[in-house]
Amino acid sequence: MSDHLNLFEMASSQFKKAADLINLNPMVRTILSEPQNEIIVNFPVTMDDGTHRLFKGYRIQHNNTHGPYKGGIRFHESVNLAEVKALASWMTWKSALMGIPFGGAKGGVTLNPRNFSPAELQRITRRFTYALGNNIGPEYDIPAPDVGTGAREMVWMMDTYMQMFNASERNQTRRVVTGKSLINGGSLGRDKATGQGLVFCFDVWSQHAGFEIKGSTFFVQGYGNVGSHAARIMQARGARLLAANDHTGSIGNADGIDAEDLAAYVAQKGGVKGYPRAKEIALTEFFHTKADVFIPAALECTVNASTDSLIQAKFVVEGANGPTTPEAEQTLAKRGITVIPDILANSGGVTVSYFEWVQNKNSEIWDLEKVDEELNRVMTRATLGVIQEMKARKCDPRTAAMALAVGRLEKIYMERGIFP
Repeated sequence: MSDHLNLFEMASSQFKKAADLINLNPMVRTILSEPQNEIIVNFPVTMDDGTHRLFKGYRIQHNNTHGPYKGGIRFHESVNLAEVKALASWMTWKSALMGIPFGGAKGGVTLNPRNFSPAELQRITRRFTYALGNNIGPEYDIPAPDVGTGAREMVWMMDTYMQMFNASERNQTRRVVTGKSLINGGSLGRDKATGQGLVFCFDVWSQHAGFEIKGSTFFVQGYGNVGSHAARIMQARGARLLAANDHTGSIGNADGIDAEDLAAYVAQKGGVKGYPRAKEIALTEFFHTKADVFIPAALECTVNASTDSLIQAKFVVEGANGPTTPEAEQTLAKRGITVIPDILANSGGVTVSYFEWVQNKNSEIWDLEKVDEELNRVMTRATLGVIQEMKARKCDPRTAAMALAVGRLEKIYMERGIFP
């Protein structure tokens, strides 16, 4: 389902296109072309049977000019250096585009979490956190959940990091991670933040495109945290889910699938396969679903040379990071399909992570209405900015979003210069 290309090369090509468009200062181009720090750790973990395994973990810190490094921790068998470098750079652009005072980072461990017990995953998470040591911190580099991790892993990371400090300092380090459980300092609305932000973004985009969400149809790839919440919120807007896909298979129903019911089924069964109120369909049939909106919310490069010609939607709204290859994006554009890019559409996660960080820092607890109101405000502002930039520069949505983000960082560098 992917083109097996070097993700960092793909991210770099997007950056170069935007840099060329805005005639980016050569100094800034050089600085932003590579991450500031690349951290690789190999750490041992005791398995349940008493044996020991060595795991490889990464933390890539792309840029912190706009604020502390910020980005998720991924547990997946495909985690590699090029992938994490790409993800870290995309986080830099997201934070700048959203106007959030964070930089960009990303991390991960190369493993399939389904192959390990909860006790083993806890030891892996804690040993990885300990191995990272002072390379993370509440004012320096703040991890969050990503593919294969969630609130549970973030609480383990937080607790491990807290134990590395004197008792009097421990509560001050609670904000070392975001995406925590509510009882351990998380924020209301964080679980749905990426999906909610995606719909807030599409609300604005659809209004400017003269498209009505109510009565529309959509399909979703990846029915995990992002995909399922986006589907449920789209359904609440009056849209109808026609097909869904995840690592277990693909399902479809021309009469519609209840997004809430499917989410409950996936939570119980671990995937969409076997859902009784839809039929099992082939992957090609899934991509060929005739619907208004496609939400790819799985992994990178799933919209590629093998799948781009199958898509019939009017809009591709990227819930995942890097789901569309550059070649596929050109093909979709030629066919009149609008791609709303990841650094805009799925930035609700980092935005509410910022809200959580602020709440922890100020010892506050925001109610859900405030979180949603603030998220809507930030997503609306960013979406309108991208639309305006796209029209002014006569470019595609991704390049417009990148141009805004990169241009903001350029202004910072031109004022501050470099030391010494």
